[in-house]
Formats: sequence, C-alpha cells, structure tokens
Amino acid sequence: MNWKKKYGGVALIIAAAVTLQACDQKVADTTQASQKLAEPITVKHALGTTVIDHLPQRVAVLDMNEADFLDQLNVPIMGMPKDYVPHFLEKYKKDAQIQDLGAIVQPNMERIYALKPDLILMTPLHVNQYQELSKIAPTIHYDINFNNSESNHIGLVKDHMMTLGKIFNKEDLARQKVSELDEQVKQVQAVTDNRPERALVVLHNNGAFSNFGIQSRYGFIFNAFGVKPASSVVDTSLHGQPISSEFIKKADDLARLKHHGYRESVQMTPALLRLSAN
Repeated sequence: MNWKKKYGGVALIIAAAVTLQACDQKVADTTQASQKLAEPITVKHALGTTVIDHLPQRVAVLDMNEADFLDQLNVPIMGMPKDYVPHFLEKYKKDAQIQDLGAIVQPNMERIYALKPDLILMTPLHVNQYQELSKIAPTIHYDINFNNSESNHIGLVKDHMMTLGKIFNKEDLARQKVSELDEQVKQVQAVTDNRPERALVVLHNNGAFSNFGIQSRYGFIFNAFGVKPASSVVDTSLHGQPISSEFIKKADDLARLKHHGYRESVQMTPALLRLSAN
C-alpha cells in the first residue's frame, strides 16, 4: 500500500495545524519582540498626548492619508479600511495579509480589537472613536483640518511625516520626503506665479457638483500653490458649496481642478495648458 495515499491526508492536517500554530506564535512573537525605544516618544495632538515606548510592529491605519504616509516611509501596515482605496495604494487592498478594518468613516471596532495593534493612526473622521481606540492601543490623531486647509496645510503634512519618521526610526527617509514635497510645491508655484488665470476646484458626485473655495478642505491649492480662485465664496463645509453646471459653463475659460478621492489631479483644460506651457 502506498504510504502517501494512506497517510497523505493525515500529514496534510498535521502540517496545516503546525502552520497555523506557527502563524499564531509569529504574531505573538512579533508583539512581544517589539523593540523598546531608548527614550519614549511623546506626541501631542488635538485630542491629547500619546506616548510611544516601543517600535510599533502592528500598525492599524484608519484613513488613506495615513496609509499614504506609511507607504512613503516603507512601513508595513497590518490593518486598514478597504472600502475605498485609491489606485496608488491598490496593492494594500489586494494583500490578503492586511486585515480589512471596514469603512473609513465607520471602522469596524471588533476587527481593530482582534488585530491587536500596537499603534493606531486616525484622522478627524474618527474623533468620536478616539477614547475607545485609545483603550486598544496608543492612538495618534492626525491634526489635519478637513474643513479648511487654507492655513499651514503643507506644514502640517510635513510635521506629521517627521513625527512618523521619528516613531518608526526612519527620520532620514522622512526628511527626504519632506524635501521632495518642498521641491514639488516650488515647481507648482513657479507655474502659477504672476499668472492671471483663475481656477475652480470641483467635485462631481452622483450627478451633483460642489465647489471648494479658499477656506475649504482644498484651500491649500490657493494658499500654498498660489492658484487664484475663480469664486469668492467662503465655505468651510466638508462637502463644499453646491453649484450648477451653468455656473461651471460661465467659467469655461478657467482652469478647472478636479478631485477624485484623496489626491488632486489636474484636468488639462485649454487655459491650464496655456498656463503650464508658457
């Protein structure tokens, strides 16, 4: 009798059991083997103070902004919401080893708890869950203003990058990324400097249009990039000011900036093509 045929099934069961046990042990070892920092890192944010005394190994991110930061720093992500993942982070959505933590606006607390993270990164979207999250693991709030980014938006981005770089012992890489961002901003400013053209930042969602002005979540486009606004309406709503297609048609000679998800892309209208070509 062929031994493999007779005992192959038993062997597979044993192998599977050993593998599962090894996986569980690996998770436990990873958590226990977290490197203790020589000096604790204290992070002050809008919701309180968070102390990090170990190098995080099991990080849960609750927003694509935070996933983007960790991607830039080459820091592994253990869990994240996967209801919306932009194309430049698509690899995380497809990775079965990264736990799906539900929706960005309403993370699944049970899944977060089961993940046993040693650091949670959140944004203003999760303010109401902060206390509960803090009981699970050290939790850091990203102090970005989703309602009004007119003031110091780029500075906040750079500060957060440097904070994460310090936490994950990647300060050199963080400084490099900050330098790259500064250079990119300068390149945009070189294009917009002393230009007469004005721009709209428009979101299209389910057939409706919204305009985002100088004191909106995309105010940094005007304040930091030097783009001149086509609308003088001051609006700090998270979802912008509703506008009609007629409003946009009246601005046909303008450069229109479109938003899709978490990063701004430029729609190359004739006006903007002329702006960038000159």
